[in-house]
Amino acid sequence: MTDEEVVLYSVEGAVARVTLNRPDKRNALNDAVIAGIKRGLKKAAEDERVRVAVISGAGKDFCSGADLSALQKIAGASVAENSEDARTLLELFLLIRQLPIPIVAAVTGRALAGGCGLATACDLVLASKSARFGYPEVKIGFVPAMVATILRRNVSEKQAFELLTRGGEISARRAHEIGLVNQVFADEDFDSEVSAYLTGFEKMSQSAVALTKSLLYQIDGMSFGEALEAGVDTNVIARMTADCQRGVARFLKKD
Repeated sequence: MTDEEVVLYSVEGAVARVTLNRPDKRNALNDAVIAGIKRGLKKAAEDERVRVAVISGAGKDFCSGADLSALQKIAGASVAENSEDARTLLELFLLIRQLPIPIVAAVTGRALAGGCGLATACDLVLASKSARFGYPEVKIGFVPAMVATILRRNVSEKQAFELLTRGGEISARRAHEIGLVNQVFADEDFDSEVSAYLTGFEKMSQSAVALTKSLLYQIDGMSFGEALEAGVDTNVIARMTADCQRGVARFLKKD
């Protein structure tokens, strides 16, 4: 299977689909898969037709984490090699935050370890009712270190601590309760519900969504006053966009 085949890319209307395509390996992550996800997301962001990108897994599972070859690579690597390898995931997580379009994880089956990290790193998470989430890394002496940065921004401190140090799995319902998942859909309706959810972005202003995403993540480390100042700057930029000017004109015309 070539690098292009381990991650599939397609566009349907305003939706870009990035599909992990190693169902026989439960869509486990390796260098080729991570590179393929990056490639697909960048392509989606550069396509003017695309309003939202969705990451999903072929077969039964979303992603089971690092594959055996990746773990073997870690076991025999030097400090410099391990640092370089870890940075490939860092780059993916940063990319998801930096791209102007929403990145959605559509999770069926299991999202475990790096697979759960990938879902957590996305802007939005949609899950089938039977989906399972977990960070079992501590069971083999590993630490989901970069994922912790994102998880801590999604759930409470104590919930993050429990998820990261107990190594267990939680249901989609529980993941929704603690804020790790946005929406849970019935298994039999999952594909159609996800499509309907994604289609909703076609009705939104592309520039407004991009500015909102940028602002939301920018204010994470700011003081209250700094965040308000950033809001003023974004507000002014939004007012000057073509989308806003057209939207205001339409609103005034209705009155």
